[in-house]
Amino acid sequence: MAENSPALLFDVLNDFFSQVLSVGESESMDALIELDLTFSQVRMLFALSQHGEPLPINEVAERLRLSVAAAGRNVDQLVKLGLVVRQEDDRDRRVKRVSLSEAGNKVANQHIECKRDQLRQFAWRVPENERARLIEALRPILAGNCLRGPNQEIPR
Repeated sequence: MAENSPALLFDVLNDFFSQVLSVGESESMDALIELDLTFSQVRMLFALSQHGEPLPINEVAERLRLSVAAAGRNVDQLVKLGLVVRQEDDRDRRVKRVSLSEAGNKVANQHIECKRDQLRQFAWRVPENERARLIEALRPILAGNCLRGPNQEIPR
């Protein structure tokens, strides 16, 4: 494999992220496990958390690649758990919009903050000279378009 091939970069990044994010994985998952949420329900929580504004159920279904019926069932369960709020649309009463409740925001934010803490701990463990090199390498990548590109077919 060439020293700068996409395959080698994938291997290195995969190893890097696996190690950084697995350090406290059980901690960050504990709250989600205690709530006995399905994978689709967790995905829905984070999708709603990222969007911030109430979304029609059909749009949530589309974003998560679920059927509208499956999304509706997940919303029903999340409403029962007090994690999601469902409201009629102001302009069209047939449309139901969903958003995170205060409790849902708390669950999502706790998980995200746990991940941020893991990253913070990693940043403090990196030796200063390696930290400077990593910052120097990442800045142009973050400033460029390769992370913000349109949905493209990614070779596997």
